[in-house]
Amino acid sequence: MYKIGNIYFIAAIAVIGGGLFGFDISSMSAILGTSQFNCYFNQGPHGPPFDDEACSGPDSTVIGGVTAAMPGGSWLGALISGFITDRFGRKTSIQIGACIWLIGSAIVCASQNLGMLGAGRAINGLCVGICSAQVPVYISELAPPSKRGRLVGAQQWAITWGIMILFYISYGTSFVDGPAAFRIPWGIQMVPAVILLIGLMFLPESPRWLARKDRWEEALEVLTLVHGKGDSTAPMVVSEMREIKEQVEFERHNSDVGYLELFKPNMINRTHIGIFVQIWSQLTGMNVMMYYINYVFLMAGLSGNTNLVASSIQYVINVCMTVPALLFVDRWGRRPTLLVGAALMMTWLFANAGLMATYGSYVPGGVDNKAEASWQVTGPASKAVIACTYLFVASYAPTWGPVSWIYPPELYPLRVRGKAVALATSANWAFNFALGWFVPPSFENIQWKTYLIFGMFCLSMFVHVFFMFPETAGKPLEEVTQIFEDPNGIKYVGTPAWKTHVNRQIGLQEERGEMTTSGKRHTSEKISLDEASPER
Repeated sequence: MYKIGNIYFIAAIAVIGGGLFGFDISSMSAILGTSQFNCYFNQGPHGPPFDDEACSGPDSTVIGGVTAAMPGGSWLGALISGFITDRFGRKTSIQIGACIWLIGSAIVCASQNLGMLGAGRAINGLCVGICSAQVPVYISELAPPSKRGRLVGAQQWAITWGIMILFYISYGTSFVDGPAAFRIPWGIQMVPAVILLIGLMFLPESPRWLARKDRWEEALEVLTLVHGKGDSTAPMVVSEMREIKEQVEFERHNSDVGYLELFKPNMINRTHIGIFVQIWSQLTGMNVMMYYINYVFLMAGLSGNTNLVASSIQYVINVCMTVPALLFVDRWGRRPTLLVGAALMMTWLFANAGLMATYGSYVPGGVDNKAEASWQVTGPASKAVIACTYLFVASYAPTWGPVSWIYPPELYPLRVRGKAVALATSANWAFNFALGWFVPPSFENIQWKTYLIFGMFCLSMFVHVFFMFPETAGKPLEEVTQIFEDPNGIKYVGTPAWKTHVNRQIGLQEERGEMTTSGKRHTSEKISLDEASPER
């Protein structure tokens, strides 16, 4: 079958896997506040379905559980993706995820009750877990260091597009009577999975995974396609094959890799950093804003269509503000981006807490009978709350959003990369699950103090990043390894994080044709497959 080798096209197709997560976020945030949803899944005194007299909808704990079903499934999906990707390949694992999404979306679309809805979302979560873990691995193993950040970060951009597109679709269908209002967007979310499944058929597999499976001819074909422009003797292809050979030889001298490998002395620091960059990305509170933004704006005095339109503005901001990161994150570096993002988000969260505490008041039963919106701010203070919410989104979008996906695949050597990124991503979904269930009761019971909790998380992550997170931008993956361990990989070295900087020479050397995708200077010598394979 014909294969496409343009790295930007490869990334554009692969990151649709991230877009599925964005579709899922909007499939709940835009629908939770509609009367059609609340009437059909009503748990009030008159019961479902279609109770037009008292559509109180599901209570906050149930809403939290249904919302959390997806990240719960994603946690499991991310964990098992490490085994799937090592056995079947990076590309195939993403295709498996797309098939799972189609099954889950069909169940969600046909949901007759909350149990069926939660089950379908949990199945969707399996797909999101697999794709969110393995799409960054797939792209990072094909991309050159100088472009790795923008290409892997495109996953976050796809997420933001997914959120915005399905939100507006859901907003449009909110004017449709009956359950079609939510069944239409839940059905439409199957479309990108079909595009992903078909598009991946025309993309190459990771050459590093092929080499690990002794499929050297295919690995050479992929390198020739992506980096050699059809010339198998291109210097970049030759040197890349040599590097892959060295990596595979090293791996053959070690036993099969399992998750326990990630907790050995020479790997534990990297494991902790990869896990925490994903945990912190959740504890910023951003996904809380995405899932439950309608409750936030209810507290700020917006309701009905005004609430939905105001909510949609943050999705537009999210899409637009992710673009600077894609353009400049490889120049800015990972550390400064994370530090600036944490500081700004902390500022807006504390500002919202102060505004609500000073100018807000408790509303028994909640605004519009929504117990999750049990605190209300009116007048100029409500506009300030809305503004701070938008500024929070604008601070997250170019910082923690993309970098939380870019950073983990850069930390690990080939032999553990698939499982390591899977473990880190599973931590993301574990906390996403917990927060999805925690926030509705939190808004109901401690109101504005919820913002204080997330503000303190942002302060903590700023300190953690400064002292523990090294710079990886522009560095070959082998150079990143040297930050953590000696050349023999025996002991932990630990270069202080604040002494690491962006390697700006890599991009210049690549542009002059002096360097391979691994960062090594190339030669024009041809390499044979017999020499490449360590077993020949």
